[in-house]
Amino acid sequence: MIGGAAQADLAVLVISARKGEFETGFDRGGQTREHAMLAKTAGVKHLMVLINKMDDPTVEWSEERYNECKEKILPYLRKLGFNPAKDLTFMPVSGQTGQGLKDQLEESVCPWYRGDPFITFIDNLPSLNRKMDGPFLMPVLEKYKDMGTVVMGKVESGEMKKGQSLILMPNRTPVVVDQLWSDDEEVTSVGPGENIKVKLKGIEEEDVSPGFVLCDPNAPARTGRIFDAQVVILEHKSIICAGYSAVMHIHCVAEEVTVKALICLIDKKTGEKSKTRPRFVKQDQVAIMRIECAGVICLEQFKLFPQMGRFTLRDEGKTIAIGKVLKVVE
Repeated sequence: MIGGAAQADLAVLVISARKGEFETGFDRGGQTREHAMLAKTAGVKHLMVLINKMDDPTVEWSEERYNECKEKILPYLRKLGFNPAKDLTFMPVSGQTGQGLKDQLEESVCPWYRGDPFITFIDNLPSLNRKMDGPFLMPVLEKYKDMGTVVMGKVESGEMKKGQSLILMPNRTPVVVDQLWSDDEEVTSVGPGENIKVKLKGIEEEDVSPGFVLCDPNAPARTGRIFDAQVVILEHKSIICAGYSAVMHIHCVAEEVTVKALICLIDKKTGEKSKTRPRFVKQDQVAIMRIECAGVICLEQFKLFPQMGRFTLRDEGKTIAIGKVLKVVE
């Protein structure tokens, strides 16, 4: 889920309108919250919420039930940072019958929704503004051996051509692009937003790990082990203090991290920073903290390169916080 979301521009959150099912998925411990949160931190700009099973006998295309599901989930999506006016689209559908997916809903079935069906809406979305002219950069999502070393990932900026010399960070290994595939078709060049496979010369498969970054030798990806970050604690029963450990997911990296120090709390309403250093942070609080990784990783300030500067913290298989890198310390 995390790797897939890191490659996406748009996410579709499918929730059930069936009585009892929506509540189970959305209430604490359910997967609906976690999936929306992971989509946001992975950099998904637009979230489509498909309210499914509208044909169920407990729903029968009820506008009241549709609005009930929508109103329950909206405050949480707002808390994650989605803007309801620009970033969210809600749609009633039935996956089983296909109603509302390809063809517009018939007025006799659903008189209160006259919007586009799902496929039409996606086809009509404007193309995204890509970093075409920036230096080439691609975090490695997966790697494997196939008559050489092949890596996969999503191009975040710039272009890459066959025969081009690049470096693989954080180890600064020089490599050459031997072959390129986009959508399983061999090509000679690729650009931003494409999910690609690259065969590399100059490195063995065992020397590459997911989370390494393929980049222009003249503009290597930033690396670091200690950084300051703004972190929002979403769901965590106990308090978090210096010394707390979790697993951080940032672009394609999963890394063990420890909170070195809590710097200050941030008031959610005013944005003001506390004058004194907090001894702990708890659920629903926002804090600036210093975080130390177990090893050196590729990362960047969120304001300079959002794709390389946003992360989630997970503990015992649950996402407990989302954050953004403010400063790479060392």
